[in-house]
Amino acid sequence: MIKSIIGNIDFVESLRGKKATYILAMSNTATANIEGITQAGIPGQIYLTPTLDSEFLCSGEVRSLEDVAKTPKGVPTPALITRAVHLLNPFSNIELLDLGIEVKPKLEYFKIHNMQIEPSKSIVEGANIDAMAVFQKGLVFGQAYELKDDYLILAESVPSGTTTATATALALGYKCREMFSSSFKEVPNSIRNTTINKALENISKEDDLFSVLSKVADNMLIFYAGVILGLNNKLKVILAGGTQMACILLIVNAVLKTMEAEFETSNLSLCTTKWVYDDKNSDIKALLEMLDFKLNAYYADFDFALSSHPALKLYDSGEAKEGVGAGAALAYGFLNGHDKKTITEKIESFLG
Repeated sequence: MIKSIIGNIDFVESLRGKKATYILAMSNTATANIEGITQAGIPGQIYLTPTLDSEFLCSGEVRSLEDVAKTPKGVPTPALITRAVHLLNPFSNIELLDLGIEVKPKLEYFKIHNMQIEPSKSIVEGANIDAMAVFQKGLVFGQAYELKDDYLILAESVPSGTTTATATALALGYKCREMFSSSFKEVPNSIRNTTINKALENISKEDDLFSVLSKVADNMLIFYAGVILGLNNKLKVILAGGTQMACILLIVNAVLKTMEAEFETSNLSLCTTKWVYDDKNSDIKALLEMLDFKLNAYYADFDFALSSHPALKLYDSGEAKEGVGAGAALAYGFLNGHDKKTITEKIESFLG
């Protein structure tokens, strides 16, 4: 039910039956406003996606709009997957990270860490992020974080995040243009490549690592890189996502190179979906193999073969792949004794 991408299965097997705290990082980048760049939400209201995802995940309701975020083709948010697992086998805690969102979620009783960060600009004009400040906030958060459970799941909801991740990895010198996934089945390569090329034109030879990140990244990528280094392997961590999470690790890798530092990663892993792993338009394994440190990475062997719901079948056809920690949530469900049929039925129950 859980399969290795790189490394071995032992790390994730050690978590069987254990409890997790789930953290969702929410952020907006104006890159998502470029027409046709993403389908991670409602056209014209893409900025609401992280807000709606967090509301549904935590409460089972969307409160800042009438319905859950769907793509123009009717694909519902992967928050449904994560919520379904949470109902079947609840995360001990759900916490939210506000890393710069336009609309705050309407939630009570859930811990929302407001990191006092503004939404980032479009990478076409230069993202205008104070990358060093965002990174340091992540570093301090990681150093101070006290886990009450067996392990930590770090997830994200950032529309256009795969575009900013691609631009970031390329700007840091990784040869990886065709390795990042997309919310689309048919990747809008012309729009995406134009956007990325314009972003890369803003980089100058004089820019150091953080100057580069300030221009082409998004807040989530930088903050989570800081968190990972701040945690310093003291907790068991699953990065819940696909190629965006791989980009965070590439940033960590670049920081370590700059510092000429060693880094212990025995407690760090990544878990994504089968849809990301099988995606012909990206290559998460190749991205992870670019790292100079060892990593255990997995995918949850789950699809909607047992469902006849047309909206869910769109996942299997490649119209959505990951988000809101879906892959790690599925793995969490499997590790706590739930099978594909049970999880599928719970997801279907949201759609009527």
